[in-house]
Amino acid sequence: MSLVRNFATVGSATLLSRLLGFVRDVLLAAVVGAGPVADAFVVAFRLPNLFRRLFAEGAFNSAFIPLFGRTVEEEGDAGAKRFAGEIGAALLFCLLVLTAFAQIFMPLVVWALAPGFVEDPTKYDLTVLMSRIAFPYLIFMSMLAFIGGILNTYQRFAAAAFAPVMLNVVMSAVLGTVLYLGIKDETALGVILAVGVTVGGIVQLAVVLIDLKRLGFKIPVFRPRYTKSAKRLLMLGIPGVVAGGVTQINIAVGQIIASMQEGANALLYFADRLYQLPLGVIGIAIGVVLLPSLTRQLRAGHMGAYQHSLNRALEFSLVLTLPAAVALAVVPQEIVSVLFQRVRFDAAAVEGTAAALTAFSFGLPAFVLNKVFSPGYFAREDTKTPMIFAVIGMVVNVGLSVALFPMLQHVGIALATTLAGWVNTGLLIIVLWRRGHFQPDFKLLRRLSLVVLASLLMGVAVHFAAVYMAPWLSAPWLAVRAGSLVLLVLVGMVTFAVFTQVSGGSDLIGMLKALRRRNT
Repeated sequence: MSLVRNFATVGSATLLSRLLGFVRDVLLAAVVGAGPVADAFVVAFRLPNLFRRLFAEGAFNSAFIPLFGRTVEEEGDAGAKRFAGEIGAALLFCLLVLTAFAQIFMPLVVWALAPGFVEDPTKYDLTVLMSRIAFPYLIFMSMLAFIGGILNTYQRFAAAAFAPVMLNVVMSAVLGTVLYLGIKDETALGVILAVGVTVGGIVQLAVVLIDLKRLGFKIPVFRPRYTKSAKRLLMLGIPGVVAGGVTQINIAVGQIIASMQEGANALLYFADRLYQLPLGVIGIAIGVVLLPSLTRQLRAGHMGAYQHSLNRALEFSLVLTLPAAVALAVVPQEIVSVLFQRVRFDAAAVEGTAAALTAFSFGLPAFVLNKVFSPGYFAREDTKTPMIFAVIGMVVNVGLSVALFPMLQHVGIALATTLAGWVNTGLLIIVLWRRGHFQPDFKLLRRLSLVVLASLLMGVAVHFAAVYMAPWLSAPWLAVRAGSLVLLVLVGMVTFAVFTQVSGGSDLIGMLKALRRRNT
């Protein structure tokens, strides 16, 4: 049950971060609305996050954790500290050089990301200024990924999982202060927001540094050198960068195609926000916890434990994902209308968003399973194979988006994303199984069939509950609609829990007892 406890730790932290992110967005809308400062902030904040997604979160972690785990097993703490010191020095040096170049060429970078801003010199200059202030956020987040990888290898997940919460806490405090003081000057607002981003990065890094000190792991300070360890990390990391670039290309192509339909990008954005909530909570938790666990078990030669971890991670992920996917597919209209329908978000927008959400919901299990099976490759220091599959998925996504858009409009783009996700995940599963690196046990197969059945029965129950509750779900008062949606969610949760527990699809009671033992 240790995997379940670790999944719960990371998942609860991610959920808290996402909820606080909604609070941050509400405050941001109140402070800057949809004016030039908001446009400038989006670009300034997106820039360091773009590099973070390309390097820190994907490529670096998928390469660093297996190498670091191997060093811990083969050379002990002394070798691990030397390895961490060499990689940390090289990483920090590269980040400082990149930041220096970004500061010098920031006007060109902003022009490339937001060429339309050039027509408004005031907005363009403000964006350049804010981007320069916010860009060092990349340094702190990349070092957080580095230290988080160390902590995760030693089975310490809480600090790295809760660190992102602090950005939303800091930004909410900054935005609340701005509201209280009534600051209106656009330049002052922009500078304050950009400084808030950088301070948020510092606070997040401090959280993991404190936990690293508690662990007693002191990283030695070396001058940057291109050592054998750095070379190996670079070779493993390049496929991760390519895979991250593929994801960004997918997003860009989808936006370009959707721009041919009025309002399509907005409809896809709101649908994406909804299905990303379970994906983020479940997928991130599994990806963070599973990779160091598999790496440690492989290095120790514990193949039985490795297969057990992979099977149980698959079981746990689908126990949470399948009912969420079914619910999103069965009552998308009710969910979207309660959460978003008001003022300018009319019934047509609800219908369009709900249709896209339905298409995305069928891909939710594939997106989560990708997080389960990718560590099976990364733990063996194989980052090339997932990169190839990601490229194949990109080709499928682009091709289907172009083919389906004339018939299905924005829903065709969402459906293309779903089908491409299943192609990518299917390739990961088949190749891992053919190599003998994934061996599903009878317990897994039996339980998954029962979880699928329980999810479908829950879907039927939720459908009829939604029909019965329709007058309250469409009531004029928001509080009544929101309360009805919460009740509908509870009906689904209780129904699924009863079906899956009685059928033996999963031991939910045992999981809860394990979590309670952890907290007592």
